[in-house]
Amino acid sequence: MTIKKLLIANRGEIASRIIRSAHDMGIATVAIYTEPDSNSPYVRQANEAFKLETSYLDSKEILNIASKANVDAIHPGYGFLSENYNFANQVKKANLKWVGPSANAIKKMGDKLIAKTLSEKAGVPTLPMTNNPKNADKIGFPILVKAAAGGGGKGMRIVRKQKELKDAITSAEREAEGGFGDKRVFLERYIAKSRHIEIQILGDSHGNIIHLGERECSIQRRHQKVVEESPSPIIDYDLRNKMGEAAIKMASLLKYESAGTVEFLFDEKTKEFWFLEVNTRLQVEHPVTEEVTGIDLVREQLKIANGDPLSITQDDVEIIGSSIEVRLYSEDPGNDFLPVTGKLIAFDPCEEPLVRWDVGVESGSEITPNFDPMLAKIISYGEDRIEAANKLALALEKSHFGGLKTNRDYLIAILRSEEFLKGNTTTDFLNQANIKDEINLTKEEVLLTAISASMWVQGKNRNDSEVLSNLASGWNNARLPNQEVNFDYSGEKILIKYKRNRDNTFSISDGKKAIIHSWAPNFIDIEIDNSRLRSKITYEKDLILINTKSGDVLFKILPKFSVREEKAPEGSLTAPMPGKVVEIKIKKGSKIKKGDTLLILEAMKMEHQVLAPNNGKVSDILVSKNQQVENGEPLVILD
Repeated sequence: MTIKKLLIANRGEIASRIIRSAHDMGIATVAIYTEPDSNSPYVRQANEAFKLETSYLDSKEILNIASKANVDAIHPGYGFLSENYNFANQVKKANLKWVGPSANAIKKMGDKLIAKTLSEKAGVPTLPMTNNPKNADKIGFPILVKAAAGGGGKGMRIVRKQKELKDAITSAEREAEGGFGDKRVFLERYIAKSRHIEIQILGDSHGNIIHLGERECSIQRRHQKVVEESPSPIIDYDLRNKMGEAAIKMASLLKYESAGTVEFLFDEKTKEFWFLEVNTRLQVEHPVTEEVTGIDLVREQLKIANGDPLSITQDDVEIIGSSIEVRLYSEDPGNDFLPVTGKLIAFDPCEEPLVRWDVGVESGSEITPNFDPMLAKIISYGEDRIEAANKLALALEKSHFGGLKTNRDYLIAILRSEEFLKGNTTTDFLNQANIKDEINLTKEEVLLTAISASMWVQGKNRNDSEVLSNLASGWNNARLPNQEVNFDYSGEKILIKYKRNRDNTFSISDGKKAIIHSWAPNFIDIEIDNSRLRSKITYEKDLILINTKSGDVLFKILPKFSVREEKAPEGSLTAPMPGKVVEIKIKKGSKIKKGDTLLILEAMKMEHQVLAPNNGKVSDILVSKNQQVENGEPLVILD
């Protein structure tokens, strides 16, 4: 049976990515979605789409849809059901092709404890570990608590002291249970300064297995990858072959089919590497391998699922140039990278430099707390690593998107940093490199941007006017005060006063002169004291998003008359994000110390601790366990 129609059991950017390759092969596609995703781009891109009444984890409903749509195969993408061996078996029993490795391989590698045993059998070294907390001292601190049946940073905690171990295990178990339906965790030696190297493998049902070189994914935050690249700046030809052979040994023992990744921890000083895990699915970072090898991994997965032998041998694999990927998240780097929800009022990727955008959003998308906060992956390719980094940073700067906080400026700062460009990208990079978390504009640049925004506002007022619209902006027949616009920029108030001159120029109150060369509802071309600025503009309600040479700046237009806002109760600690209260660790009347964990919120599939800002006493607890809270909602009152 040839695959003619494919159901994608996933959402967002990976669903769009799979649809793209399937359509390129002439394969019709079927999307599934829940209510929050009803307007997502991938739903429109597929040939057909069906609404899920439950969730993306409901295998029974997904298989019912597959039967109704009369599909030939199911591709699980990554996350959700992609590493669920029961689902893989169910797909096979339904006489459908499963685009992935065998259920047996998924089962063995989905259990990291079994995977480590198999690694030792293959002669690949592993880090010291135990599944008994009483043996923690034998491993030695710091220790990494890891979910036995998961990945993606979920169910992982670094523990530096014995007294922190119990709470870390409890939290990791809860997160693992919620993310993978399996609360088992184990303890492994944590190596703070190393490199995270992974080898991409491909195997078919005819016994052919090859590797496609390595990716380096050392730059991580909360055990989630932020920047990935291929090839690694530290791995040479001989090491690549050595690690590739180790990966193929593991895959051969599993009789591995489809795409997969064998992950290693690498010490560049000793040249030692240790097996970490096998991801039995497509990786989020697979595009960098595609860019340097020219091999479409989704296409290969579909051909393998169809029963075709690999069309390439190991000798055919050639790594040319360099590729870097960054993950764009809706999160606030200035607030401990907490996830952010809200409306993406603009999403307009630049046309050049030419980079690859794997996206799951568009202008107007609502970012909810229901899913992972990743908005897109942006991937560059260059003749060498420096070119790839510069191209990616410039593309991020020139693109116009925002309306809510993202990590875009943080990513640009990483790509521009000397340490990154030198290739000093060990796993402690983010702790050592002192990366700026926000766009680095001077006061003068902020002022010029605010003047541009104010001139755009006056143009909009003229454009929208239904009374005397033929008169120039600011026209009057009396001596009146200057016109003004008051902005809020990251908590700072900026007042721009201006008046229009007879020659159609504008005088700004600080002595600057502005000339509007061109105005449009989404653009302004303005000259301020001989400095020419051309900016894309997005306006929604009281927000103005304006593109600068360094990225986007978001201004909020303040009302002319202030409105009294409701204040939270005095002494209250408020929710830093929308989420669900999963644990309350205090009682009314409890004495607390600065840094104590008061309660734990779950948002976007991850847990976040709410810490005491200072010493004190719990006067009142305003929420209960399992309660949903909004951003800024009072949680507890502290004396």
